[in-house]
Parts: sequence; structure tokens; C-alpha cells
Amino acid sequence: MRVAGTRRKARCRALEFLFGLEFTKGDWRVTLDAFWKTFETRQSVRDYAETLVAGVLEDLSVLDEDIDASLKGWTPERVGRIERNVLRVAIFEMGSIDDVPPKVAINEAIELAKSYGSDESPGFVNAVLDRVMDTKYRESPA
Repeated sequence: MRVAGTRRKARCRALEFLFGLEFTKGDWRVTLDAFWKTFETRQSVRDYAETLVAGVLEDLSVLDEDIDASLKGWTPERVGRIERNVLRVAIFEMGSIDDVPPKVAINEAIELAKSYGSDESPGFVNAVLDRVMDTKYRESPA
């Protein structure tokens, strides 16, 4: 499988896990092991998904601060669980995965929002991530 296909599937699995984790209690590592027993997944997909899950959960408060600071006309409580987790994955990739350019992370997040969210989700995710990119990841003019 191509790297792009592997990573897209990994993002899907990471999103599915992070969304489900919001409804369970306990150690996420134990829950992740159970998740993999339910959703058999190629090792390459699993490896990248686990990188995303671990990174998101380790940086959760910072990622949520970035999201909340980038909302316009929305309160943090209004952001749906799917959309918040899509945003978390994308912002983690933008800031922590060297070979994923921010624009790719945004495009992939929009695709996740199309697949898992409501009709309004892709536009919302795009707008929030554009603001995050503008404030954190755009190079300043020389």
C-alpha cells in the first residue's frame, strides 16, 4: 500500500479510536489493544495510527487550546466530538510529523470530516485549521 493510502487509513483508525475513547474510561493503551482486536489492521497502518493516538493524547491540552483559540463565533462546548478529534489529529500532524506538510494535514482532515462528520463539518474543520496554520505555522515574510 502506498504511504498516502496507509496514512489515510491510519488517520481513520486514529479518529475512530479517539472518538470511541471519549465514551470509555480506563487506560487508553489497554483500550487500544482491545480496539486492534476488533479492527484487524495492517501493521503499517496500525503503527502510524498509534503514533497519532499517542501524540494527540500526550498533547491533548495544547491541541485543545489551539482549537479553542481558533474558533470564531463558536464556544468550545459547541464543537462536536468528531470535529474536535479530526482537528486534534490534524494539528498534531501539522506540528509534530515532519514529513506531513500543514496543507496536507488540512486536506486530510477535510476528507475525514467529509467521511465522518456532518455536511457542515468539512468547512468548519477547514476554517479552524486555516486559523491555526495562520497563527502557528505560516512562515513570516522575510
